[in-house]
Amino acid sequence: MESRAPNPPSPTSSSPPRSPSPHRRHTSSPPRIRRLEASVVNRIAAGEVIQRPSAAVKELVENSLDAASTSVSVSVKDGGLKLLLVSDDGHGIRHEDLPILCERHTTSKLSKYEDLQTIKSMGFRGEALASMTYVGHVTVTTITEGQLHGYRVSYRDGVMEHEPKPCAAVKGTQIMVENLFYNMAARRKTLQNSNDDYPKIVDLISRFAVHHMNVNFSCRKYGSNRADVHTIGGSSRLDTIRTVYGASVARDLMEISVSDDNPTRSIFKMEGFISNSNYVAKKTTMILFINDRLVDCTALKRAVELVYSATLPKASKPFIYMSINLPSDHVDVNIHPTKREVSLLNQDSLIDTIQSAIEAKLMSSNSTRIFQTQVVSSSLPTTQISTRKDKEHSIANSGVQSQKVPVNQMVRTDSRDPFGRLHSYWKDGTQSSKQEKKSDLASMRSVVVARRNWKENTDFTSLDQLVREIDSNVHPGLLDIVKDCTYIGLADEVFAVLQYNTYLYLVNVVNVSKELMYQQVLRRFSKFNAIQLSEPAPLQDLLLMALRDEELETQGDEIETNDDLKEKIAQMNIELLKEKEDMLEDYFGIKMEDGSLIRLPVVLDQYIPDMDRIPEFLLSLANDVDWDDERECFQTVSAVLANFYAMHPPILPNPSGDGIHYYRKNREEVGLEAEMSVDKSDEEKVDEELVAEAETAWSQREWNIQHVLFPSMRLFLKPPKCMATDGTFVQVASLEKLYRVFERC
Repeated sequence: MESRAPNPPSPTSSSPPRSPSPHRRHTSSPPRIRRLEASVVNRIAAGEVIQRPSAAVKELVENSLDAASTSVSVSVKDGGLKLLLVSDDGHGIRHEDLPILCERHTTSKLSKYEDLQTIKSMGFRGEALASMTYVGHVTVTTITEGQLHGYRVSYRDGVMEHEPKPCAAVKGTQIMVENLFYNMAARRKTLQNSNDDYPKIVDLISRFAVHHMNVNFSCRKYGSNRADVHTIGGSSRLDTIRTVYGASVARDLMEISVSDDNPTRSIFKMEGFISNSNYVAKKTTMILFINDRLVDCTALKRAVELVYSATLPKASKPFIYMSINLPSDHVDVNIHPTKREVSLLNQDSLIDTIQSAIEAKLMSSNSTRIFQTQVVSSSLPTTQISTRKDKEHSIANSGVQSQKVPVNQMVRTDSRDPFGRLHSYWKDGTQSSKQEKKSDLASMRSVVVARRNWKENTDFTSLDQLVREIDSNVHPGLLDIVKDCTYIGLADEVFAVLQYNTYLYLVNVVNVSKELMYQQVLRRFSKFNAIQLSEPAPLQDLLLMALRDEELETQGDEIETNDDLKEKIAQMNIELLKEKEDMLEDYFGIKMEDGSLIRLPVVLDQYIPDMDRIPEFLLSLANDVDWDDERECFQTVSAVLANFYAMHPPILPNPSGDGIHYYRKNREEVGLEAEMSVDKSDEEKVDEELVAEAETAWSQREWNIQHVLFPSMRLFLKPPKCMATDGTFVQVASLEKLYRVFERC
């Protein structure tokens, strides 16, 4: 990955350097300050308040709760970009208020600034609905108590598109947001390329449902009959957690409460649930409400995780639900554009008190741990068991050595040998104390060795499933071809020609190499050799490069440059990769450290991938991997690695044939050289250095295909059945039929 800058001017140039004119320097004036148009101001503000579809849902749900709703329903289409529909049964909106409903800074929550000190509602700025109208198409249907019919009206850019129209309606308000970010191409493209925002919306509604127990919540994809979140008001908080997060979470929770009424420290009351030492998870789940407002508090989250780090197993994270109530004048709610954060009076003292209470609760509950077990029952009737015992007893008395106990009679729960090779729990017999000590010592040694070499002893069921899928999906005919084929040569940039018996085949090199790399990643899992980079490669620069290339490919010359947004996306991806760097290093040999890429795995011996594709690889690794499910995680990371290591055509065009025109110098680059040598041929007016680099890349790829890919393919590839029909292998000629043609000539 090298970038070439134009050569600096020679210091021995015949013409002296030109200095800027003093007259020009004095006459230049600073740019004028202009007042932005209201539409520009409003769109900028809207992009800050409504950052993504989940932010719009949060604002609408909070409005529903402020309207004293007892039922809130959310429907989402295409991750919220196509449609957001939030319905409630609150008190509705007055008909006379509809004309100014979506104007900026119109609200029913406060009338003067001092009201912020005692604000209890979640909304107060009057910006959310207005912002949505500047980045989407908003339609409001509402009815208030006592009215015979409701009203429906559409808004755009903060104003009504038409007068409110009477319509049939049910109690409350329904707000529909369509085509979100339709006029913000960069934002919409970024959200479409990222993971679907729907899981974030589900998580958001789940958090509201846990806190607001008296409200019915539902969240579903538009048109789906099944709701992904569905709670019934009136249930207990623990029952709600069980409904939303599952029984496995609810059974490992402990109730906790703490308060402080000392004005010199802090005044607050906290109630909630925290996980005990039996709970095991890879990600912290923290649901925090302060004065009934859903917020984040990084300092409090870190303090809680610090307490749990000494209690939970390594790499496990806690589940926390907290509801903190403080005097209204001790909370500043107006510090964040999306009201995601608040500022607390005496925050450090409050956090210390909560941290101490959690620590005391964990210490008092950590005397025992509960493990879920399975009941071991024999598949044989009682009479057969007694008969077997009698036989074993008679054999033992007769001095004949008993047979080895079958595997299905072994219980894999012996702590002395945790990796599954266990003695039979039914086996009787006595041993001397000396033998027992030797046995225990040997068992302990085996445990220590196993723990030191955990990679060699780890048994991942999901990994075995993926490998078995490969073995069970092999096409026998293609396997024979792969094992006994002869490489002929390259037909073009993608296809190679091979011979099997009397047949000629075209083989898609990219598809075959990608499948081979995928299978090799799974078979070399956690046992990779390393490709050490000569210098650490900064992730920030690589991801920004990938984002710019992606934008260039999709939009061509019409690019809306938004470097700040790209930097934010790159930073989000870096944080995700940092969170997963231990797993990536241990299992896949990808080492990242201090925000840089240090090492890559050796997937195929004697083969180094195209390093120009590292930016695309890192962006795909951050966005195309399912990190939540173990099986999907292993499969998607392997697929991303396979795509990176596959033998794609080099990025530089092939200089042979028509490709040479990409390397011709333009008039500005030729310059004086063209004037001095008018009779030079066009072939000489090319970038020789770039052509040489391209020729090296293409010849190296051809060498890799012949000497690395095909020999490895014969040894390791198990071609799947789909390759017989997707154009990867295509028979183009049969020598027997060709002989018949030649005989006629």
